[in-house]
Amino acid sequence: MTIVADTRAGSVPALRIGPITLDVPVVLAPMAGITNTAFRRLCREYGAGLYVSEMITSRALVERTPESMRLIRHHESEKTRSIQLYGVDPTTVAEAVTMLVAEDRADHIDLNFGCPVPKVTRKGGGAALPWKRDLFRSIVERAVKAAGVVPLTVKMRKGIDSDHLTYLEAAKAAEGAGVASIALHARTAAEFYSGTADWSAIERLKNTITGTPILGNGDIWSAQDALRMVDETGCDGVVVGRGCLGRPWLFADLAAAFRGRQNGGSASGTGVAGAGVQPSLGEVARAFRRHAELLAEFFEEEDRACRDIRKHVAWYFKGYAVGGELRASLATVRDLAQLDELLAQLDGEQPYPGADAEGQRGRAGTPKRPSLPQGWLDSRELQETHRLELAEAELSTSGG
Repeated sequence: MTIVADTRAGSVPALRIGPITLDVPVVLAPMAGITNTAFRRLCREYGAGLYVSEMITSRALVERTPESMRLIRHHESEKTRSIQLYGVDPTTVAEAVTMLVAEDRADHIDLNFGCPVPKVTRKGGGAALPWKRDLFRSIVERAVKAAGVVPLTVKMRKGIDSDHLTYLEAAKAAEGAGVASIALHARTAAEFYSGTADWSAIERLKNTITGTPILGNGDIWSAQDALRMVDETGCDGVVVGRGCLGRPWLFADLAAAFRGRQNGGSASGTGVAGAGVQPSLGEVARAFRRHAELLAEFFEEEDRACRDIRKHVAWYFKGYAVGGELRASLATVRDLAQLDELLAQLDGEQPYPGADAEGQRGRAGTPKRPSLPQGWLDSRELQETHRLELAEAELSTSGG
């Protein structure tokens, strides 16, 4: 078991996840429809850290569905191949992990216990699953055993809602099973992505789990946020999700800030990274074009790549003076040739707009009562009546 040093208000040591050492303690959060090979490669071109795949259902992987097999492919430039799995059945999850290890398809495997999406939680999956202590423990223990020397980690939320918190108990079980790290998104399923992440929960988790690296997730919109999270909670690293949407250069800021802190930089990070990367509109356009190009390579289909890049338009050009008609055209682009024509219309010299381009991005939603199987909260142990619902829970849906 790896023992990690307290990073609070001081230097930030390298993050060790089993045999993997990250000099920059930053992990790209799995995001459905976002963290495919193309986006991972783009982020990696800017910075450093661990870049995790989209969530892949264990059942689909065991059944070798074409889509799941495509999603677990990594580009040769991805030296540390990281895959996140989602599952609700201990046997199926173990089989999926065994497959990845036996066929040398991953250097790191993460298990998702944080999905807040109603169609997953209403079947007992995602953030609802750790409520069933025996099921959670069985899945993690069998997965760790199947992974062998490949480090296996878990990502979770605080719990179902403020009255049904699970993270401390689940983390103790995960540590006992031998996971290589534990990541906490400091919200409950009921909070979805709304409000402000409760970083005090990350601190409480770090103070409770002392022998396994703890990673914090939630509301990291800048490198300064990441350093502040480490200072305030003592966590060993950060997991970045929505903050990098349309901003792959955030990983350059993060690398500069953490490396500067390791070399004695200022606590705020400003003495190292300054105000961070402040791209002109031309630089944003080049990153957007590169993303589309990598998507075309990933999908092996230019039309599909252009359909996929459309959802990134608002994120990339947030805060910049780009006319509504041009934005609409970018959001309906058909091929790379048309994309080049549209990007050529931008004022490449337009400077970084400052605060208008920063801050929250991506979905937030509003607090809502979690959808759960009938009687799910009646017992902390798995009831026979819920097994059928769990069998239907493995859907290709976003992880949290």
